[in-house]
Formats: sequence, structure tokens, C-alpha cells
Amino acid sequence: MIEIIDLRYSKNPEFLKELKERAAVDFKDYERVVQNILARVEQEGDLALLGYTEKFDGADLSDKGMKVTDAEIDEAYGQVSEDFLRAIRLAIKNITSYHEKQSQNSWFTSSDGIMLGQKVTPIASVGIYVPGGTAAYPSSVLMNAIPAKVAGVGRIIMITPPNQEGQLSAGVLVAAKELGIDEIYKVGGAQGIGALAYGTETIEKVNKIVGPGNIYVATAKREVYGYVDIDMIAGPSEILVIADDSADAEYVAADLLSQAEHDELSSAIAITTSEKLGKAVVKEIKKQIETLERKDIIEKSLANYGKIILVESLEEATELSNEIAPEHLELCVKEPFDLLNKIENAGAILLGNYSPEPLGDYLAGPNHVLPTSGTAKFYSPLSVDDFIKKSSIIFYNRKALQGVKDDIMVLAESEGLTAHKNSVKVRFE
Repeated sequence: MIEIIDLRYSKNPEFLKELKERAAVDFKDYERVVQNILARVEQEGDLALLGYTEKFDGADLSDKGMKVTDAEIDEAYGQVSEDFLRAIRLAIKNITSYHEKQSQNSWFTSSDGIMLGQKVTPIASVGIYVPGGTAAYPSSVLMNAIPAKVAGVGRIIMITPPNQEGQLSAGVLVAAKELGIDEIYKVGGAQGIGALAYGTETIEKVNKIVGPGNIYVATAKREVYGYVDIDMIAGPSEILVIADDSADAEYVAADLLSQAEHDELSSAIAITTSEKLGKAVVKEIKKQIETLERKDIIEKSLANYGKIILVESLEEATELSNEIAPEHLELCVKEPFDLLNKIENAGAILLGNYSPEPLGDYLAGPNHVLPTSGTAKFYSPLSVDDFIKKSSIIFYNRKALQGVKDDIMVLAESEGLTAHKNSVKVRFE
């Protein structure tokens, strides 16, 4: 069960070392297998995809093909409830509205024969990977596709592994259709990443690949990076709750459990100035866990990476939080907005007792594709920025160039680049 650590008298938390070790995945253990899969997909195309889909997913698609048909999408709509449709459409509205505020425009400035600027252009094509099998995440479709659509990406395709009957999650298909994604393929794993990166007879290559997956998918994304762009390499899910004596132990416990159920490697941490609250949270966790379906996973997660940490002040709590740089950070304190300015490293910051982490996962609007494993120190959530590229614009007329030509030639000569110098010189001889 979750452990209580008292840092009011000891300032050297051993668990930080444990968290870093948890995040240190050795991709070398998977590289050889993944490299072989990618090489075969690049050489054999569809034949390799069909073979791997049958081998890994147990689905024979040689007759039906890999592309999802309109009939399958129609059937999916018949399998979801009106409540699901209402919720997914509200989520689309909120997520779109939030990401539209991130849009950037090209800009230009000009004076005295000089024009400088920046041209913003959407990436031409993007592939979205959505996990399949026992896990089906319609929210992943929304969070990865909506910023791409807002950015103006012209071609968005989706891949996801099928079940043994060659079928996909109805919720995932409906979410894709609601966003206008018509190009959907039943393929997953490292072979799916290879198809997106290299292209096959059926699947045309893309310029960028986004979306979460297992260790083989993550390794494949690392391998193809540079040939195509990728979003980020996602690690196990994380939540950190900073709480004072005003927090509700029942709420804090429920929020920690909401992340612990993801994975045995998930991290669920509460940092509090109240020993009474900390003990109450432990009691609530023991009570609530008995009603949850993924109890076994939660228990292992909490035993490995679940912590209640006691500190003397909220200032110490924020310092520790900034060092951990969590994926999700909840501020369950009397004045959360006063604490906000002290937070430097976090993927998503949820303020107050009525902003639970699942609100951000599904409906509020901000993206739930967030930096993990301490990378919030230098990474940001997935956004419209990830689906655009920028070109610098430079225009000088003759008079403007003449005013700076000597300085350019001096700098070129200092670097020993005489052809650079000559490129300017010939224009004034």
C-alpha cells in the first residue's frame, strides 16, 4: 500500500532516485527486434503488415484488407450510446475552442528597403497512432487529431491494432468520424509506425507521427525520428497533488487512484503540510480501492511509486514538485492561484478541489498528451505548434544590401568562407 514519508526532518528524499530509475527505460533491449520489423516493412510493404498483424494481433486481414470501410463506421455508430455521442461532441467542442487560441499567423515587418518575416505553414500529413487491443481510448483520437486539424494539416490518417476478429473499438471509430478522419487502418505496433514512416502499397507515408503506444511503438518512433518527425516518447502516467489542511482526503485519494490504475509503473504522489490529512488519505485509499475494477494494478502501482510526503510548508512542497516535474499537478490548497506562480515544471496544472485530473483528460479543453518522467522541465503539452513549421522571410533591395555588405564580407572572411564573401562582393563590382 501507499507509503508515508516524513521530510519535515530529513531533506534527502530517496524516492526521487526511485522515480528516475522508473523512467529510465533501456530501449536497447527492444531495438534489434524493432529494427528488423521496420526493415521488413520498408522492403515488403503490405505483405509485412499483414503478416505481423496476424502474428501479433491474431487477425487475418488478407481478404478484408486493412482500411476501415464506411460500413464498419456505420456499424460503430450503432454500437455507441447517445450519452457517449453527446459527451464526445462536447469534448470536441471544448478541445477545439482551446486549441484555436494557440493558432499562429505569418508576420512581416518592413523599413528602408528591408522586409523580414516568418511564414507559418501546416505540416502536410500526420499519422495518429491509437492503442488497441484491451485498451481503447477515444480521447486519444481527439487530443492528437484536433490540434492537427486546427493547425490546418491537410491529411490526417489513423492507425490502430485490431482484435482477433479484425475489428476496432466502436468508440475510437466514432471519435475519428466525428473529426472527419476517413483514412483509418487496422494496423498497430512497430509495423504500423514503419508503415507511416516509409509508406506501403496501401498506406501513404506521412511527415509526422503522434500518439502513445507500448514499448515497441515507442522504440519504433525513436528509430524513425529524423526520417519523419514525432511528438514525444511518453513514459508511465503521473500525478502529484499538493494539499494543505483545507483539502478533502476523499478527493485526494480518488485522484491518486485515478492515475495508479493506468499502469503498475504509474506514479501517484501527494505532498502535504498536514499529517492529519496524509493519514486520512491513506485510510480513504484503502476504502476506495475495494470498489475499483483495476485493484491489482493499483495496488502494485501504489506499492512501488505511491507516496504521501509530509513537508513543513507549501514553499517546500512547490520546490519538491518542481524537482519532480510531474505530468499532472493538482493544487488542492486554500489559495491555489497564489501558489500558481511558484510552479515552474508541470505538464498540466489543475487548481482547486473541483478540478480533478480526469477533467483535463477528457473534457476541459487543454491537451492530455503531456510530458512525463521529469521532461516537463523542457517539454510542453502537445499543441497546435507541433503541427506547423516556420520559414524565415528575408528581402533586401540593392541599397539596403549595400549598407551592410562590408560587415557581411568581414564576418565571412573571419570564418574563412571566401565564397560567402564573393557572393556579396560580385553584386557591387
